[in-house]
Amino acid sequence: MQEIRSADLTGEAAYKLLCGIVVPRPVAWVSTRSVTGVSNLAPFSCFTFVSHTPPMLGISIGRRPNGLKDTARNIHETREFVVHISDETLLDLLHRSGAEFPPEVSEADMLGLELVPSKLVEPLRVAKAPIAMECRLHRVIDFGNNQFFVGEVDLFHIRKGLGIDNKIDAGRLRPVARLGGPNYSTLGQIIGMPPQPEQSSSENTAQKSAVSWG
Repeated sequence: MQEIRSADLTGEAAYKLLCGIVVPRPVAWVSTRSVTGVSNLAPFSCFTFVSHTPPMLGISIGRRPNGLKDTARNIHETREFVVHISDETLLDLLHRSGAEFPPEVSEADMLGLELVPSKLVEPLRVAKAPIAMECRLHRVIDFGNNQFFVGEVDLFHIRKGLGIDNKIDAGRLRPVARLGGPNYSTLGQIIGMPPQPEQSSSENTAQKSAVSWG
């Protein structure tokens, strides 16, 4: 078995290695708005949710050698953003939105993507995205050369037919995930498993309501 010491890796090499190991990763398609009103749209795959009460999302954004990426700068300055979940039909546009554009250029305009007003925040949202979550910045945490942006979700937009009773049907959603390099995956086979048993009655109500997977 090959052994690699992290001390022997450059930052770029470590990035490529981790992106190939931690797979598949959900993709946050993030729209922001600059203080001058320019809409920015970019994908990020170091993405997860960090809390359900209240609902919060976390996105890790790396720094460029010459400063912050447009998304990071816009969130710092406006404290608002919208996270979209893309489906397979939008994969090409999602991937192309990851190219580097000047700050004064809107990726959505360049790609012909329709944006529509959000309800509670200023950044616009992608009209065709099956899911969009309007967020306000909660905090930013530095990790090495990355900043981890935690946003509290104020409003969920979910396409009709994707779920019942707050449960999303992944087969209907058909999300895409990121692999290493410019590669993506779809869900493929969905494997259902029986639910875990309830916790014992001695546990308090809060523990009973919590999911068993962290």
